[in-house]
Amino acid sequence: MPTQTTTLSIPVRRLALLLGGLAMFGPFSIDTIFPAFPAIGAQFGADKLAMQQTISVYLVAYALMSIVHGPLSDAIGRRRVILGGLIVFAIASVGCALSKDLTTLLAFRALQGLSSGVGLIVGRAVIRDVLHGDDAQRLMSQVSMIFGVAPALAPVIGGWILGVAHWPAIFWFLVAFSIVLIVATWRALPETHPPQARLPLAPKRLLRDYVAIIVNPRFQRLSAAAAFNFAALWVYIASAPAFVLDILKLSEREFGWFFVPMISGMILGAFVSGRSAGKVSGAKLVSIGFACSAVAMAINLGYNLLTDVPKVPWAVLPMMLNAFGIALVFPIVTLAILDMYPRQRGSASSLQAFTGLVLNAAIAGVLSPLISDHALWLIATAIAFLTIAFGFWRWEARVSRMRSGNGATQTVPGETL
Repeated sequence: MPTQTTTLSIPVRRLALLLGGLAMFGPFSIDTIFPAFPAIGAQFGADKLAMQQTISVYLVAYALMSIVHGPLSDAIGRRRVILGGLIVFAIASVGCALSKDLTTLLAFRALQGLSSGVGLIVGRAVIRDVLHGDDAQRLMSQVSMIFGVAPALAPVIGGWILGVAHWPAIFWFLVAFSIVLIVATWRALPETHPPQARLPLAPKRLLRDYVAIIVNPRFQRLSAAAAFNFAALWVYIASAPAFVLDILKLSEREFGWFFVPMISGMILGAFVSGRSAGKVSGAKLVSIGFACSAVAMAINLGYNLLTDVPKVPWAVLPMMLNAFGIALVFPIVTLAILDMYPRQRGSASSLQAFTGLVLNAAIAGVLSPLISDHALWLIATAIAFLTIAFGFWRWEARVSRMRSGNGATQTVPGETL
């Protein structure tokens, strides 16, 4: 692997660490507060459904702003957008920590959501700005490995903080984390999108470009495959408070039983994806990833049918294999989408994120409260999402083979499906 980017004098490993850290603060803002749900609900007189809105309002705001982050970075540069988002996130986290009622907390959670997408969305564009082909896949996988640590660490950190302080301390932790990222970005992240490559931020042109991307059938198939594939895991993440506290009967400090195996699988999958770049075709990695997730679903369903009271570790180990499969699929599909629009990578990244976030917000705010009381309902929903994702992928693979047979552009970077 090269030690320098193709256009900038910065070690790739340092860039991976920085982009991974930037991608982490979004999941941190979701998962660190999971252990505090009972305490916040008791203080504000909020039931489980009301507390679930602290996730959904965050995700709705995240989704709405995600369609702006990418094109804004295409117009004014990646670095400015990331720094601006981090500053707003720090301010929003202060507001959350000082909230005295649920309405105020939800308002500042929305502000967190409006700003927290910059690290992940713009970071993807940074990767594709500076590296290509297998090198881009390796860097994407390295960032995914670092990013994958966040959902495992966040609820554990939240539980530790609750052991020594009240729930607002969790948001003060997020303030400190965002300040560290501001300093690191200011000192270490170069501008990867030079002025001569930028596009004017013209609303009419942006709307026209967005419409062109959205109505592209290939973009629809690839983004839907990625979104529904992750949704098979997200339905558990969004339901984590109910799953861990009510179904598994664990305490606020034991969220690690759920998140550590899941994220271990994701990190291992990202590692395998990076090591496989240039050795195993992207299409084959995606097929292996879906196969791993299908086996995980079968094991999870069988276990829940055979037991009345799910217990750790058996109730969570299948999620490790599912997360492994997702980590094999995601980098390939994401790079395929970004390669469709070499001059509009920010916009393409934004719309891919928007697709997934809208689905995640609907799951967190509407579906999760309806199904999170029963383990079998959760696994049945996850199976449905995985089936839909695989259907979209097979659809794209079939169309790609037809396109390749006609001599058209290949769908996965550097290969045919």
